[in-house]
Amino acid sequence: MIRSCLRRDLAAASVAALLVLVAVLVGHYVQNTQHNLSVRWAPFVATWNPHVGPGTAAAPLVAAAVIAYGPPLADRLPWRGLLPGLWAAAMAWIWSLALIDGWWRGIAVKLTTRYEYLQVIDRFDDIPATLRTFNDHILIGTPDNWPPHIAGHPPGATLTFVLLDRIGLGGGAWAGAFVITAGASAAVAVAVAVRALAGERLARRAAPFLALVPGAVWMGTSADAYFAGAACWAVALLALAVTRRSPWWASASGLLFGWCLYLSYGFTLLALLGGGVLLLGRRRLRERPLLLVHLVAGLAVAPVAFTLLGFAWWEAYPLLVERYHQGVGGTRPYWYWVWANLALAVVITGLATAPGLRRTGAALRAEPRRALTAPGTGGEDAAAARLAVLVAAGLLAIVAADLSGMSKAETERIWLPFAMWLLPACAFLPRPRGWLAAQAVLALLVNHLLLTSW
Repeated sequence: MIRSCLRRDLAAASVAALLVLVAVLVGHYVQNTQHNLSVRWAPFVATWNPHVGPGTAAAPLVAAAVIAYGPPLADRLPWRGLLPGLWAAAMAWIWSLALIDGWWRGIAVKLTTRYEYLQVIDRFDDIPATLRTFNDHILIGTPDNWPPHIAGHPPGATLTFVLLDRIGLGGGAWAGAFVITAGASAAVAVAVAVRALAGERLARRAAPFLALVPGAVWMGTSADAYFAGAACWAVALLALAVTRRSPWWASASGLLFGWCLYLSYGFTLLALLGGGVLLLGRRRLRERPLLLVHLVAGLAVAPVAFTLLGFAWWEAYPLLVERYHQGVGGTRPYWYWVWANLALAVVITGLATAPGLRRTGAALRAEPRRALTAPGTGGEDAAAARLAVLVAAGLLAIVAADLSGMSKAETERIWLPFAMWLLPACAFLPRPRGWLAAQAVLALLVNHLLLTSW
């Protein structure tokens, strides 16, 4: 039985690896013949450039430490000690991978290119006035149109870096340090949510995989790492709201969900993850319906504030769609990216996630009704089913983003906020050290062989 399960796990990982290989081969053929993928090393936004740097020595050491000591420490440390340890390990992993490209190329200038947020800091001297006219500069062809990433996101994303600059933390190095720190906290947020909804045992088993996520290659330094941190904490606080007594967890969650809507238009899909959490906590909601009032009240704060300051989200989004199709989004073929994006999802979550998802599906099929028992009840089978629901919600968000056609390429960074919720599936895997090693090797190969744009 054990050998049979292992064979199925290895088969799932092999299929995932094959998907990546096919995406690379087909992508190179299409780009070389049709020249419409708009990436140099499809499906990655990267160039083939084998290289080493200061992080070359550090990253394998971090990986080896997590592989050797992560599982036993995750099992034995007090919970309050495990969380800062998890954050520190995740930061060490992201920093060391980023430094493979060197301090300057890997961190200090990544957020200062002509596509990035720091290019427009000086245009936010009068924040209310800029917000009132923000939509006037989204489309290509309008006067002083925004660079791609500013045009492609609501103004909350840019405002974050404006405020960092205002408090004396301006420039690419501080911006890079900020997104790495925020992005690493996503691992802690997911662990907190898993513990609240599916129990501490599964959260502890997932922790080493959250620390050693291959997607860390793109967390140092991409603003999407910061977005991932914010999104994961919004979901984690909602998980605490439906499992704790205080309604203020719901208020805090609502505040973050509302803020997330002004970081990325794609964060409307967080409703799927939030819905999954509410489904798992529906018994507490019946007992304390005021939780929803607190959630909605918190959720309304950012939209009301931005609207009063003059930015209309609902008017900006159609302009974004038009801008998307004015650029490379309009020429990249949907038929390729709709499945090649999933190959990128394999890379950012790692080969271990494929057998983890296989076991997640098995857990959900075995005990579908137990998933709806109250958190903390029903035993290990019920806990596994509840974790499966949470992972399935993250997977559903990725599928929805993929089918939308608004995520053609660049999903190695764009999908980080959703991909983090697939990693807890690895808690179902026996013998975690081997799978952790596979995760680390994948990230190290990608970061050393490819020069990524983020």
